Amino acid sequence: MLNLPSTLTQDVAHDCLATLRSGLQAEPHTIVVDGAALQRFDSSALAVLLELRRECARIGKQFAVRSLPTRLRDLATLYGIDGLLTAA
Repeated sequence: MLNLPSTLTQDVAHDCLATLRSGLQAEPHTIVVDGAALQRFDSSALAVLLELRRECARIGKQFAVRSLPTRLRDLATLYGIDGLLTAA
């Protein structure tokens, strides 16, 4: 399982994505991203999740999320991408 940090804003999104990408190969067939620790975020968090989803598809792994904050799920719904963030 990959864990999102407590803060995921534009300032740290690039580094966060790099860290999460480095863990993709070690994970089993389904990559689960846990957002339980996420407290401070902006729309960059969605960009990171979508890029991880694309990367998983590229390497032939499934992608799922769990424990995303309600506000982040609401933001995904607002942008019309909530269907891309499959719950684990």
